[in-house]
Amino acid sequence: MVLAWYGSYGGGAIGDMFSLWEQYGFFAYILPFLLIFALIFGILEKTKIFDDNKTISGIIAFVVGLMALQFDIVPQFFSEVFPRLGVGLAIVLILLIVVGLFADPDSKGITYTIMGIGAIIVVVILVQTAGAVGWSSTWWWSDNWPLVAGVVIILVAVVAMVGAGNPSTGKDKSILARALRGE
Repeated sequence: MVLAWYGSYGGGAIGDMFSLWEQYGFFAYILPFLLIFALIFGILEKTKIFDDNKTISGIIAFVVGLMALQFDIVPQFFSEVFPRLGVGLAIVLILLIVVGLFADPDSKGITYTIMGIGAIIVVVILVQTAGAVGWSSTWWWSDNWPLVAGVVIILVAVVAMVGAGNPSTGKDKSILARALRGE
């Protein structure tokens, strides 16, 4: 009974490993450095600023990655934004599953609606992260959130109405409707 309790409380061996990695700065410095390095290197290679000279792109990406970690701004931002991003992606995934069951996934109206919801989730994630890191203008959001929410709701309603007004092909492509018809 004690082992089961210990495993649920402390996470067991995996929890101990993550705790050790956290103490060594793996999550605060190594992973953010690798992410920044990969993004900068990828952008430099894709834009071909230095032709095919990967050495220069690598050196610049390495320097930018290290300089970004000079102060605790980047680790603090990453530690706030990525957990929220994980929750936001889970919400979008659930939405995609439900829409795939009950609606035509090829409909442009549904596609735009999901994109709009995804954009709203991204904005909420960035605003919450900015507030947690101390970069926000929370007074503006607290004063104007009803106006912003109203405009977003009206835009979503207009997009939904325009998407619903398109002529249908006459055949429902949702997974649930096809299963009920025996297809």
